[in-house]
Amino acid sequence: MKHISTADTEPQPVPRSRIVVASMVGTSIEFFDFYIYATAAVLVFPTLFFPAGDDTAALLSSFATFGLAFVARPIGSILFGHFGDRVGRKATLVGSLLTMGIATFVIGLLPTFDSVGYLAPALLALMRFCQGLGLGGEWSGAALLATETAEKGKRAWAAMWPQLGAPIGFFFANGTFLLLMVGLDFDAKNAATNHAFLTWGWRVPFLASAIMVIVGLYVRLKLTETPVFARAVEEGKKVKAPVAEVVKTSWRPLIAGTFIMLATYTLFYIVTTWTVSYGTGKVADATGPKLSISYVDFLTLQLVAVLFFALCVPIAGWLADRYGRRSVLLVITTAIVIFGLCFGWLLNPSSVTQGSMLFFLILGMGLMGLTFGPMSAILPELFPTNVRYTGSGIAYNVSSILGAAVAPFIATWLVADYGVFWVGVYLAIAGVLTLIALWSVKETRTLDLTEV
Repeated sequence: MKHISTADTEPQPVPRSRIVVASMVGTSIEFFDFYIYATAAVLVFPTLFFPAGDDTAALLSSFATFGLAFVARPIGSILFGHFGDRVGRKATLVGSLLTMGIATFVIGLLPTFDSVGYLAPALLALMRFCQGLGLGGEWSGAALLATETAEKGKRAWAAMWPQLGAPIGFFFANGTFLLLMVGLDFDAKNAATNHAFLTWGWRVPFLASAIMVIVGLYVRLKLTETPVFARAVEEGKKVKAPVAEVVKTSWRPLIAGTFIMLATYTLFYIVTTWTVSYGTGKVADATGPKLSISYVDFLTLQLVAVLFFALCVPIAGWLADRYGRRSVLLVITTAIVIFGLCFGWLLNPSSVTQGSMLFFLILGMGLMGLTFGPMSAILPELFPTNVRYTGSGIAYNVSSILGAAVAPFIATWLVADYGVFWVGVYLAIAGVLTLIALWSVKETRTLDLTEV
């Protein structure tokens, strides 16, 4: 075996444009894969992968498999974080992309409940778990690729590029489903189970993701290691057990980072996954009539609103470099709390229209872009180089359990038993916890990543 000296780990200069593309394309693909499942969890899986009966029970079962990925994500962050802090960012990013891509492709091949009974939801849950493993390692690797190669004073701007993968992936995931529904003339409320969309149409986005994964792998294999990690290797700063080290030396930022992400996760999965089920009448509001926006119309509203998500991500990156990550996030999180307390007015089931629903979605998606944009800067900056991949990944993904995994489930229960106002209160409580976490950390804008 060829001996690899420390000199071999010294990266050659990589064009900034290639780094931007590699960090953004990879997360776009991963989030596309993740969100096509989220859409199918409302649109397809309750009908095809669970026994017929109570619609709400089937929806909650589908949401449970949806949430399973969030349980897997911290495991993925530990697994991929170990290799990311031991072997390097590049190799780990390739591994996470393959894990996510293969699981997504297999979902497109799965048999349904009518074919294999309870084996169908079991296989679906297994593949969803693998999706979570892949995404658990993806985000922190992409964030570190961006932050550890950034120009001085522009780290939040550099870090926002992988964050753009979320709205891009969401747009193409929902856009693909929308085109299929329109092209196949699919009415989710009245279609028979042998409709073309339910027999094969829904599988197309899952199978087509394989093409995107190949493109993403091509881009990432052309990268070299980040200079910050290479320097840590040269100086002998690597640790044998990054998980143990991060718990031992960085447990305070680990807890703070987890709750800093809480409001972001809760906001997004309420405004996207849960709102689809509420707006299209899957679940009744305890205080008023069911809403009855068609799936096609609702997905169109979401596609318009997600453009505001994408627009606000770079705005947030610029603001975080100009005024600091902590200051910007304190203001935005306060706005999220206020937004939550307005749910009873914005989503009143007796008066909501498609126009008011679009206004609600734009507000939610805009706030999402503003709070999500600085996250790939502030979370990595909380940790030293030798545990940065592991620490930022664990914080980001444990928060996904506390915020995203349970949000659609809790919101569905709250609206059915107590009304939509209490869904907003739930979001506001998450916002308050995030405010407390932000107050507990120092500003990291001027931190030199090579010195930690």
